[in-house]
Amino acid sequence: MMKENLSPRARAIGLKQLRALRALVETGTISAAARSLNVTAPAVGLHLRQLEALVGMPLTERHAQGLAVTAAGKELLSAQARVDAALAECSEALDALGSVERGKVAVGVVSTAKYFAPFALAAFRHERPLIDLRLTVDNRAGTVEALRDFALDFAVMGRPPADVPVEAEVIGDHPHVIIAPPNHPLAGRRLDLGVLAEQMFLMREAGSGTRALAEKLFAEAGLEPKVGMEIDSNETIKQAVMAGLGIALLSAHTVAAELADRRVVSLDCAGLPVIRQWHVVKHAEKRLLPAGRALWRFLADRGADYLPTLPNGTPARP
Repeated sequence: MMKENLSPRARAIGLKQLRALRALVETGTISAAARSLNVTAPAVGLHLRQLEALVGMPLTERHAQGLAVTAAGKELLSAQARVDAALAECSEALDALGSVERGKVAVGVVSTAKYFAPFALAAFRHERPLIDLRLTVDNRAGTVEALRDFALDFAVMGRPPADVPVEAEVIGDHPHVIIAPPNHPLAGRRLDLGVLAEQMFLMREAGSGTRALAEKLFAEAGLEPKVGMEIDSNETIKQAVMAGLGIALLSAHTVAAELADRRVVSLDCAGLPVIRQWHVVKHAEKRLLPAGRALWRFLADRGADYLPTLPNGTPARP
């Protein structure tokens, strides 16, 4: 007989109680939580009281700004997410057992990767049209959080996160360049980072991998760039650079078309481009089903075929 290692409290906590807490946090009130769960409000209230009694600590708090989750509540919500993910995985495994042609795959893509990942996914779907692909585009912080919560099967991103246990494979090289309008006074000159640090930089928002890379690049050189604007979109940054509002460090894959059309130019700077890699990344505890394993292998083995081609004159290596 299998030895049971669960504590009495762990054995007493039930799915209905955990889902009642999740519904309360997502909706804000017991009555709204009851409607979302299709049960009565007294039933939700009872589940929440039972859960707090088992934990021995408050799970939520009311403030002027609304409902806040305590540290104990966050632990339970994290456990509930893992339990639901395991149950969903089990259900999908039963549906897809013995077949790699069906199933669902939830893929996260950091916003910078949206310039090539959809083309790779489209090619995969052409080969396996019965697989249900679900694509989520977010910045790095949001994508890492989704991996942590088991909301994704895997993600396409740059540097794998260090604070989440993951497995990763390289897709291909990912160069980053500093772009400027073609008429910029530094265009066509050989530069160093000290000169560029005096220019007005347009930066991605905090939580973006591109922002973190730019800050790391200058910090390692003992420099601090002048930040003119913080913008949460690569497309808006490109338009702002073309308008002459500043220069920016961006993935060369996001500006391949603009570089080819000479709407922007890549500044020639020592140490650039910065070469990172694209990765396909999953939580180390996430068990991929047949459809997910097939897409993972497709991206790891053939994803580089869909990376944007850089125009002549854009160096592939520093």
